[in-house]
Parts: sequence; structure tokens; C-alpha cells
Amino acid sequence: MKDADTMQLRWLAAQGVAREAGALARRRFEDSSFKVGFKGPQDYITEVDGETEDLIASRLHEAFPGDGFIGEETAGRPTPAGGAVWVVDPIDGTANFARGIPHFCVSIACVREGVIEVGVIYDPVRDELFAGRRGHGAFLNGAPMRVSDATSLAKSSVEVGWNLRAGAAKYLDLLRRVALWGASPFRTGSGALGLAYVAAGRRDGYVEQHINAWDCLAAILLVTEAGGYVSDFLANDGLTKGNPLIACAPGVKEALVSAVEIDGIAL
Repeated sequence: MKDADTMQLRWLAAQGVAREAGALARRRFEDSSFKVGFKGPQDYITEVDGETEDLIASRLHEAFPGDGFIGEETAGRPTPAGGAVWVVDPIDGTANFARGIPHFCVSIACVREGVIEVGVIYDPVRDELFAGRRGHGAFLNGAPMRVSDATSLAKSSVEVGWNLRAGAAKYLDLLRRVALWGASPFRTGSGALGLAYVAAGRRDGYVEQHINAWDCLAAILLVTEAGGYVSDFLANDGLTKGNPLIACAPGVKEALVSAVEIDGIAL
């Protein structure tokens, strides 16, 4: 089978698996009987994260046994030389999930030889499936997506991702810079959905001092396939170490890059 045909199968499989995993997450969210813990300060973990990742890993391994796997909650499987690797966040927005806030998603990306080939994000509460394949576009429930036509930060909304890895001071400075340049800052608790909303034109930009690969790879492909700009996240071993990130409509790229001044970002 040709590589293109195999990647098409991966794209279709990722959508089916995301829907199945999302249905599981939603059922558990609605019965609210799960245990909640912490991996670190403000870093929530629930037993549903593990259940959902196990389901995704099992389905993908069954369909593509030679592929590697990187999940937020597991050690995963090694990537064969020149092969494909799945990068998965079973529930992005776990803090929301744990607190009964219906804003979370399943995120599945497929990377081969340093290139994101497939990106799928599923919001099971809104039943919204964001799906993209490199060179073939980005879609929301089957309809093509395009980033916004924003040209001014003063008329833009920008999601400012937050975690404690970069420290509170850097986050507050980033938030201050976005606001001073006139944009309306948001934080909704899911980096994957925040970025998917940029692809769908619902937000004009997304910035974060540090984000992990499983939180953003699927959405990075969505933004680029929807015509947006994304900084080079995979530079400097971003796949395993994470990186800073800027994603936005092309009309506000220069202004947003100037506004945030994030150290160490690969533009």
C-alpha cells in the first residue's frame, strides 16, 4: 500500500477512535463518579484519563501495530526508524473535566519523520470533530475551516495558555503584553481546544510560554491547514520536551510576535 493511502487510513482511524474515546470520557464526566488526584500543583489527573488513553492506545495499536505511541499518561511505545508515532492527550482540559466544566477534548496527532501528518480533536460535549491531514485541509464536522481575517490585535481575541512550568511571573507578563497591545485575552483551560478555535476562526491567536506536544500537535496541524501561522514547535526536541508556542491568523502574526516577546521561541 502506498504511503499516502496508509496515511489516509490513519486519518480516518483517528477520527473514529477520537469519537469512541470522547464518548467514553463524556459518559464518565456525566456520571461524575471518578477519582481525582494531582500530578503536581494545579496539575489534575483523573482515573478517566488513564481509561481513555488505554482505549486509544489499544485501538491504534490494533490498527497500526508498527507505529509508535506517546501519551500524556503512559510511557508509550518506541517509534520505529522512519516510522509514524501517535501523540495523544486522552483528556485535554482535565481541570475542567474534574470540576464538572464541560470544556475538554480528546487530541490525537500522527507524526512521521518530524512532520505532523494527521491531527484530530474531538469535543464530546459539543459533538465537534476537528480533523486535518497535511496537504488536505482542516475540517469541523466535515465543513472546511479557515482562520479569521483579523488584521489588528485591537480587534482580536487571544487565548493565553497557562501552566506553572514557566512560572506565574512569566504568565502574568505574557497576559499583560497581550492586553497592552489591545487584544482581548482569554483562558478557557484547554490548549488543544483553544488552538482548534484559532483554526476555526473563533479566536485570532493563541500564545503559551510552554506547552507539551500531546496538548498541541493535532491543533498545530489544524491551524496550518486552515491557513494560519504557527511557530516551529518541533524545533529543539519539542516532541519530547515541549516548547513555547504562538499560533494565529496571518494578519496579526507580526503584531502578536512583537507583543509577546517569548524567550526561546522558534519563529
